[in-house]
Order: sequence, then structure tokens, then C-alpha cells
Amino acid sequence: MARMSDLESVFCRTPPWRAFARRFVVPRVLPRDPAALGAEVLEIGCGSGAMAAEVLRARPDIRRYVATDVDPAMVALARRQLAGFGDRAAVEEVDASGLPFADGSFDAVVSWLMLHHTITWEQVLADAVRVLRPGGLLAGYDLSDSRRGRFVHRVTRSTVRMVAPDDLTAELEGLGLGDVTVRPLGIAGAYRFSGRR
Repeated sequence: MARMSDLESVFCRTPPWRAFARRFVVPRVLPRDPAALGAEVLEIGCGSGAMAAEVLRARPDIRRYVATDVDPAMVALARRQLAGFGDRAAVEEVDASGLPFADGSFDAVVSWLMLHHTITWEQVLADAVRVLRPGGLLAGYDLSDSRRGRFVHRVTRSTVRMVAPDDLTAELEGLGLGDVTVRPLGIAGAYRFSGRR
């Protein structure tokens, strides 16, 4: 799996990113029903842990949130960011294309602005679905393969693939998920997506 560009890595550590996540992103990407995520959540590609912290603040009913990232520097940042959540949060160095968790381990798997960092996003999604419990939710948001999304991708010097919403929809349905939705997020050419196992 690829890592973030240097620019993205620096930006996701900043207070403006945390404020943006809290004020604009979390309200748009979290399911409106607090019970939709369930009690045990896996995040793939957590970066600095900013989104994980905001989700844990917004959803005190989450009992266990496992944040993962392939980059050791991001894992260290996320551990510091999530230390105040005690046993509710764990951070592990994991490649999302080969998750070390048993089948059916989580109520939800979330991916916040991570798929465009992967070379094999289809494999990442297949493994995410594998670790979902029956009825579990796969949800997230990412940059779309659109004019604005490609602009952000160029500015951040990201070198990996963009995911077109139609391709994502077909992949999620092909993995056997139901209630699949892929919709514009209204921020920088991004879209949100979800589906149930």
C-alpha cells in the first residue's frame, strides 16, 4: 500500500485539519442514526487519528475503535491523538490490503479519505467486507475521479489511483453489499459511500 505524500502527511497533523474534520466532514459522513456504526469499529488508513478522535467524541456509544495505518509515523501520531480515549481506542500498524483480523470481527469498517492512497483499492474493500459482521456497515468518503478531485490529487502530489464513483458502486455491489450508496459530499470533489453486508 502507498503512503501519503509529504504535503498530505503534514496537513493531516495540523489544527486546521482537525477543525475541518470536526465542523464539516464528520457531520456529513457519519450515519445519522447513532446505532448504525455499532459498538466495534475498524478504521482503515487512520493517518494522524484526527477523524478517529472526532468520531469517538461524536459517538460515545462506540465501545472499541481500532484505528489502523501502514505508516509507522502516522501510527505514532494517532496513538498520541487517541490516548485520551483509554480502552475505547486502539491503534495498530496494518496494511489495509491484508487485514490481520478474523472474519466478522467488526460492526463497521470506515475509510476516511484513504482509498485514493491505495494501489489495489479493490483488494482493500474486499478485505474490509471480510471483517464485517453480517449486517455490518462499510462507510467512508474519498476524493472522486472528477475535475476537483484530480486537482486536489495533483496539488498534494499523490501518486496513486483515483476511484471513480461508478467503479466504487460496482465494486461494492460486486462484493455482495446491500443498500449501496455513493453520493457527492459537496467538499472538494469528494463523495461518501456506504453499504451493508
